[in-house]
Amino acid sequence: MKKPVISNDYKATRGCRPMSSVTIRPAAGNPRRGWLTGGGLTIPVALGRGGIIANKREGDGGTPRGTFHPRQLWWRADRHNRPRTLLPARSIKPEDAWCEDPSDSHYNQPLRLKPDRSGDRLMRRDHLYDFIVEIDHNTRPRIAGRGSAVFLHLARENYGPTAGCVSMTKAAMLRLLRRLSPKTRIMIG
Repeated sequence: MKKPVISNDYKATRGCRPMSSVTIRPAAGNPRRGWLTGGGLTIPVALGRGGIIANKREGDGGTPRGTFHPRQLWWRADRHNRPRTLLPARSIKPEDAWCEDPSDSHYNQPLRLKPDRSGDRLMRRDHLYDFIVEIDHNTRPRIAGRGSAVFLHLARENYGPTAGCVSMTKAAMLRLLRRLSPKTRIMIG
């Protein structure tokens, strides 16, 4: 019998069972804050300035309601070691950006920018994008204007609201990453 091939990602997370699902709900009395729960974890999170909304539009500041899956981890290799995760991982380079222009054919997709071109660069001076979990919001099909760059990422010190993402502390992110796989359902609502 042939021995199964085990990826390095799996070996790095041995002993951590992948979560089948996580739920993100708003906190009582504050729609800009919430709780992520699943697999024995309870993590405080910041949500979009518009709270959780069903009809997401570009620039509305809302966190989209729905069920999504993590696609991959982006991380700042110049600041952190590669974290343990079952997700595919990609280090962020200075030219990495995300297209948020609904009129562009690359809308809601990563792209590489030249130094003189503008865009939502993933390599930021602050630490919010040191770890980004890309989710499959508005990907199949991609619909112009229905929202882009919805990620799980690091929170501001005061858990200030996001532009529509879900954010958390670095410690919480690292705990979550150990248990996320591409099959994990992220249920927001």
